[in-house]
Amino acid sequence: MPADYHSHTPLCRHAVGGPTEYVEAALAAGITEYGISDHAPALPEPFDDWRMLSSELEQYFTWIESARTHAANRLPIRSGLECDWLPDCEGWIEDLAGRYPWDYLIGSVHYLGDRWDFDNPKWLGRWAETDVEAAWSRYWEEYAAMAESGLFDILAHPDLIKKFGFRPEGDLQRFYEPAMEAIAASGCVIEINTAGWHKPCAEQYPALDFLRMARDAGVPLIISSDAHAPAELGRDFHRAIALAKDAGYTETVLFEGRQRSSEPLP
Repeated sequence: MPADYHSHTPLCRHAVGGPTEYVEAALAAGITEYGISDHAPALPEPFDDWRMLSSELEQYFTWIESARTHAANRLPIRSGLECDWLPDCEGWIEDLAGRYPWDYLIGSVHYLGDRWDFDNPKWLGRWAETDVEAAWSRYWEEYAAMAESGLFDILAHPDLIKKFGFRPEGDLQRFYEPAMEAIAASGCVIEINTAGWHKPCAEQYPALDFLRMARDAGVPLIISSDAHAPAELGRDFHRAIALAKDAGYTETVLFEGRQRSSEPLP
């Protein structure tokens, strides 16, 4: 199985399991490498109730090292953070980047406008009052800006905006194309995030049309579970591998010390 770099810890307040459990689950799933990338602190604190605080970073580092100790020489353990793209966040992301010898940083768009974390079930009712076309436009503008920032190695769940099944009418490539130009120019890696199959949209992130566009644009790929429990590591990877091949991909990316290598899809 390919490496699984997008996973969480209980420090984000909505995941379960300890480092030993995750390592054993990763070994059982047969993934090449296990990457830990919990939700990074965001300012001002407390920013929301689904991420670690900056005061908890040392606990996070200990969690990573505990996983490495337990894995020993059985499995590479990679360290990362999933960092939210927010207004004026660049200085803070640069600060976080220097706090640990990360293997990769993941960028995500979870917020639009006035601090609306649009994928949070807590605010699901707001979608009924939202101009879906405008929300999608804003989302993809922010996604492109995130890519252009040059701060991240991986861009997470590209079309997360569809999580609850709200999509504008018509051909969605009008949203994809401008963002794809920015993503391809940035050199960032995108992911097939298998968690989407278990959300109301019932579809992986991103849609196959987007994935094919990414392949045609030369955008590299990883496959991720976005695991919030040990049993979710490597979940649906056989299905995602088939999808990646359908889109034209033949390999995925590995990270170490923010440097890349590749491995063929099985």
